[in-house]
Amino acid sequence: MAEDINTKLARYKTAPFDSRFPNQNQTRNCWQNYLDFHRCQKALAAKGAEPGPCQWYYRVYKSLCPTSWVTTWDEARAEGTFPGKI
Repeated sequence: MAEDINTKLARYKTAPFDSRFPNQNQTRNCWQNYLDFHRCQKALAAKGAEPGPCQWYYRVYKSLCPTSWVTTWDEARAEGTFPGKI
């Protein structure tokens, strides 16, 4: 399975189609992948595992989300005022 993820990451160009978000507006897709990345990191850190699989979510949200949003969300997480459940 790890080889499969590494293969996908190597061939990664931009965010693939996600049937949960079929519309042109990808705001929710951006938000969900940001949350999934941080949830994945938190879960794998609790298990003491490598956070390699989380890089998929990272690349997707980096390609979809405006940098200003990510910066704002990172600052809110650092301050403890982030509205999402991670």
